[in-house]
Amino acid sequence: MTLHVRGARAILGAADTEGDLVVAGPDGTLDAEGCVVTPGLVNAHHHLLQSAFRTLPGTRGVAMSTWLPTMAAAYARAGVDEELVYAAARVGMAEALLCGVTTVADHHLTWPAALAPEDTVALARATERAARELGGRLVFVRGSAGDDPESAAHSADLIAEALAPTGVSADAMVQVAVGPAGVHSDSEATFRLMAEVAGRRGLRRRTQANEQVDVAIALERYGRRPLDLLDEWGWLAPDVTVAHLCDVTDAEIARLAAAGVTATHAPGCDLPMGWGIAPVAALRAAGITVGLGTSGGGSNDAGHLLADARLAMQVSPLVGPPLSALDALTMATTGSATGLGRPELASVTGGDLCVWDTTGVADAGVADPIAGLLWANPGRRPRHVVVAGRVVVRDGRLVTADEHEIATGLDRLTPAGR
Repeated sequence: MTLHVRGARAILGAADTEGDLVVAGPDGTLDAEGCVVTPGLVNAHHHLLQSAFRTLPGTRGVAMSTWLPTMAAAYARAGVDEELVYAAARVGMAEALLCGVTTVADHHLTWPAALAPEDTVALARATERAARELGGRLVFVRGSAGDDPESAAHSADLIAEALAPTGVSADAMVQVAVGPAGVHSDSEATFRLMAEVAGRRGLRRRTQANEQVDVAIALERYGRRPLDLLDEWGWLAPDVTVAHLCDVTDAEIARLAAAGVTATHAPGCDLPMGWGIAPVAALRAAGITVGLGTSGGGSNDAGHLLADARLAMQVSPLVGPPLSALDALTMATTGSATGLGRPELASVTGGDLCVWDTTGVADAGVADPIAGLLWANPGRRPRHVVVAGRVVVRDGRLVTADEHEIATGLDRLTPAGR
């Protein structure tokens, strides 16, 4: 069975850079006349639950030491349960697909303290259900933010068994990873026990480091920098991806490169909050694979990875050599997919792709249509989105669900709808 994508103006990541494309999928045709075709974007760092907590008072332009307890109080008031997790995940996944993101890595850090490890599976299942219903790929990262180490590790083991016992589900739509929030919130025991689960299950490991409060707390509590601790605790390795890395020295960059660690840049979170800018060009020049993530609605408010790719490009000269549009798109596809251990997700012929209309006024006069995706109109919606050969967005609209119903389903549970 084959899906024919016809008449593309430009194709990113294919042997033929324009014309027609054939991918595995249901028999049919997608009109790509005057369009750019790219692999599906891969959001390597998101917090889907935060889709329920956008633009909260007191959470913009504040120090992370203020932001963290403000968000924690909001979670406590709302009551994080299966219903809220499902509704927020539906919104975040729908937004992702409508922005051309076919895979979302959801670093879920918020677990009610009274929840037994056995009961955490229901929250993970709620996120999985939302992704499957909408047709997007999900990487569920069982995170921890000050949780009891043994309970967190047991929960991660149970979630992996329920969602993807060997790391990736048989249909390749769901992946499980583990991810303590960082050395500012989690102890050595948490990192080591989570690593044991990952090693036994074949899971990737993900964490956050060198972003404002992380550095300050590590120095205050341990008298050392975060990467020193991660190295000692066995978390600088090829199966580890570290998000943010805003405050890193040249020596630390070399250390990350030597360890084979991958990185995730999140400028749409770090920059507007004043938390720093990762030196992406220096990381990449050292041989570190860098992906791209939006982070969550509590700091970014939007899950539009294409717009954040443009932002990454725009701010790069502030901390080093400028990134090109192709650099930024590569980070949002190949870089992110590689960090997940799934490079096949970045292949335009592999079944995940986006068709971007470039026939409008915003793209008039553009000499390089691929660069124009970012420079000319980064807020665009894709015309079509295909995931695993299935068309999930057609002519700019979700095929798998009603957008209004998804939005109202979350709003009735949050202050926005009261």
